[in-house]
Amino acid sequence: MIELLKKYKEISAGSVFLIGAVLTQYVFSFPNSNYVYFTLYIIAYLFVGGPVWAKAFSSIRRGNIFTEFFLMGIATVGAFILGEYAEGVAVMFFYMIGEHTQHGAVHKARHSISKLLDQQPDIATVERNGIMMDVHPTEVEIGEIILVKPGEKVPLDGELISESGSFNSAALTGESKPSTITSGESVWAGSINQNSLVRIRVKSAFKDSKLANILNLVEEAVQRKAPTQRFMAKFAKVYTPIVVWLAVALTFLPFLIVEDYVFQDWFYRALIFLVVSCPCGLVISIPLGYFGGIGAASQNGILLKGSDYLDQLRNMDTLFMDKTGTLTEGVFEIQTVSTSNGLVNNELLKIAASLEQHSSHPIAKAILEGANGEKLFEVSHQEEVPGKGLKGNLNGDEVLVGNADLLADYGVKLSLEKFTQPYTYVHVAINGAYTGTISIADTIKPDAKSAIAALRKQGVKKIVMLSGDNQKVVDYVAQELGIDEAYGGLMPEDKYEFVKNALGENKVVGFVGDGVNDAPVIALADVGIAMGGVGSDATIETADLVIQTDHPSKISLSIKIARFTHRVVWENISFAMGTKVLVMGLATVGMANLWLAIFADVGVALIAIANAIRVQNKFSEKKVRLNFMEEVPAEQVHSSCDTCCSVN
Repeated sequence: MIELLKKYKEISAGSVFLIGAVLTQYVFSFPNSNYVYFTLYIIAYLFVGGPVWAKAFSSIRRGNIFTEFFLMGIATVGAFILGEYAEGVAVMFFYMIGEHTQHGAVHKARHSISKLLDQQPDIATVERNGIMMDVHPTEVEIGEIILVKPGEKVPLDGELISESGSFNSAALTGESKPSTITSGESVWAGSINQNSLVRIRVKSAFKDSKLANILNLVEEAVQRKAPTQRFMAKFAKVYTPIVVWLAVALTFLPFLIVEDYVFQDWFYRALIFLVVSCPCGLVISIPLGYFGGIGAASQNGILLKGSDYLDQLRNMDTLFMDKTGTLTEGVFEIQTVSTSNGLVNNELLKIAASLEQHSSHPIAKAILEGANGEKLFEVSHQEEVPGKGLKGNLNGDEVLVGNADLLADYGVKLSLEKFTQPYTYVHVAINGAYTGTISIADTIKPDAKSAIAALRKQGVKKIVMLSGDNQKVVDYVAQELGIDEAYGGLMPEDKYEFVKNALGENKVVGFVGDGVNDAPVIALADVGIAMGGVGSDATIETADLVIQTDHPSKISLSIKIARFTHRVVWENISFAMGTKVLVMGLATVGMANLWLAIFADVGVALIAIANAIRVQNKFSEKKVRLNFMEEVPAEQVHSSCDTCCSVN
């Protein structure tokens, strides 16, 4: 028997089900008394019920006897014993319909994730010794040059060498609009080259590409279960043996109580009880609901590392937010240059850039760009003053480049009255004399203001901005965006303490950031959120949720998905359990038959599955984009584009 059941695993499940379906339709009209027809019923049962028994025996061999497969098996065998052949076949037939519907639903839920898999190229054209070679991306070394033709997918993360290129990164970010990238900017693996042939210098190995990291995150997310899922798994293990023993009691206990006890009648009621009690509707639909939530999020450029974070997101009442790269673009430009002591603007920029030339800080990059490629001075005895700036010798002169505190430490007099704008000010002093100031600013992200407003509507009670920037700039940005509290001049350990204190108040705390310095805080928070486009690898690695598009409005969208997913899951639990309890009660008093039991089991499962699919449908990328356009007028979304702020 075991060997026969093993054969089912070697045959296509679809073929077995199709044959069983044809036979079932054919034998439903047969009278039960004819032995030939009885044989055909048995054959039909083997085709539709065999796979179920195969799973039941497989579970029994692993020591797990009381499963939904075992329940279905003994209930249908009992129906045959009672001569209810058509009902016995029907139970298995409709159960298999439910199983195939489930697989179809899972396939739909996986569709957006599988699109990521399709984006992973298996060929890279690499330039070696002047010869173009097609190799697997794993064979390409960091620093080599690859060529990507129009319409091809970028196989590896890298830096664009060509003058410019247009790339569609919809599968990575959820944004269908192509982006134009210029020379020196980053290109992600999985993006599609839109226009002309481009050359890219590889910056990371195949296994470390952003696309590979996304796939790893999704795999982790599927494996992690939410509290509701874990509860239902434990519940099913306790619930199933209880209902089996209740069915046994329903069969034999009435013998001691009822005067006109008829074994066949009470056995039939017990069989109905068993069929109804099968928890497959819950076992299938609950994880499917969460999986649909993860799939819907990934389709919109939001990567969740586990379904348990969907539950955390919907309860989040306090959100701490970094500023630069999170609420602001993180792209800095020089706004003004003022000089004294006879220097001109270009000379001041050249001096400042000479000290900043080895720094990767965004402010340093802005100053270097402002120097416009001029040949810089040689600097000796350079040292960094943490949190304040740089000091060095240039052509025998002592030069200071940094904030007002740096100049004050070295006794340089500086009048701060004229520096009132919400900019980052870089002051320069030579030989103890103030020489000039460079003002640098960032811009608020277009959707930042609407994102804060949406979070408030969703019940996030407290929104706090934590930044390393000066308090004046932080206050200005907070006022523009409508943030409750804002704290500037913070070190990473200060941010950590803010979040730690909030967690001590029994709040569900979220933190969103992008820099390496944010990684410890993101790991500490109940919900750690990373901006995946500009975020560091360390931050993305420790985050629970990664926003690929860097749009703060996606935080609000992720909460919507989490809450809708939770609602659907509990709708399924309430509907399934309510229906089952009702029909089980009817079965106990003899007011239900196997056909009603089939509906209470398989019918409820199908309805629950259809309900779970709503999560994926509701948050399709197109619908989300249309809803966003309706809810937030374009002039409101872009009202803060020109607002200036500063570096973190």
